[in-house]
Amino acid sequence: MRFKTQFNGYSLAFSPFMEGRLAVTTSQNFGIIGNGQQYVLDMTPAGLVEVARFETADGLYDCCWSEENENILVSASGDGSVKVWDVAGPPQMNPLRSFEEHTHEVYAVHWNQVRRDVFLSASWDDTVKLWSLSGPPASMRTFAEHAYCVYAAVWSPQHADIFATASGDCTLKVWDVRQQHSTLTIPAHEYEILTCDWNKYNDCVIATGSVDKSVKLWDIRNPQRELAVMSGHQYAVRRVKCSPHAENIVYSASYDMSLAMWDWKVAASGAGDPMVRRWSHHTEFAVGLDCSCLVDGLVGSCGWDEMVYVWPNTGDPLTF
Repeated sequence: MRFKTQFNGYSLAFSPFMEGRLAVTTSQNFGIIGNGQQYVLDMTPAGLVEVARFETADGLYDCCWSEENENILVSASGDGSVKVWDVAGPPQMNPLRSFEEHTHEVYAVHWNQVRRDVFLSASWDDTVKLWSLSGPPASMRTFAEHAYCVYAAVWSPQHADIFATASGDCTLKVWDVRQQHSTLTIPAHEYEILTCDWNKYNDCVIATGSVDKSVKLWDIRNPQRELAVMSGHQYAVRRVKCSPHAENIVYSASYDMSLAMWDWKVAASGAGDPMVRRWSHHTEFAVGLDCSCLVDGLVGSCGWDEMVYVWPNTGDPLTF
């Protein structure tokens, strides 16, 4: 299935409640200057259909769904704000909230899957902030140890207080909100780290993607050396996602316009080629990527070519 957006795609997120619903963030003029649009799309027999669209004055770079309300959606904005939308609400009621503490672009947002009432935002201002919709209109806490832009902040899927961050300072950090400082810092790549994600079955394993074109897997109990390195992209890896249905599978999206599916345990064993599949359906940077937690093997992507694709990982995005 495919859908054409008006602006350049940046991020895609499947709903954790409705198996046919996804959100897509887009930015005008490749996110350099201009407006943004937050789409909500549904899969139908006729293809992907627009359910809602929210307009913003600045570009949007990421989005995530609430884990406690199927209609609540959060967007990361280029003006430093975090927008909260109600898909079921009338236009005049949206956005529900606009948190405006970051001083530069917000590149990532992520909702806590365990605690369910809090989410994170990560920014070009080198900080990560913790928010709650049920609390005051101010951040609960700011985490400020990175020396450069924070591109990703991702909650552990199994521990309510643990999250990881990926930064342009070339480090991966692990945090516990009960502690004053980060609990672990890994110099994971020699170049900027653009993305990270937790393994959904092993709470000690994290995947990272970097400007160095590689995807790496790390065991935070033994951070001196990576578990696995997977090379095959020709340009920077913009996003990695660990499969919610298979411990050994990781997906990646790259500025080389391709997406890949990897078996990191094959890479760790050195027994063969870890690349299971590769898709080259985008004609510009592939930057948005997600896996449905409700439908095994369902993958979605978006890119600077203004295209959104949804397909089973055994198939072809152009023909599904």
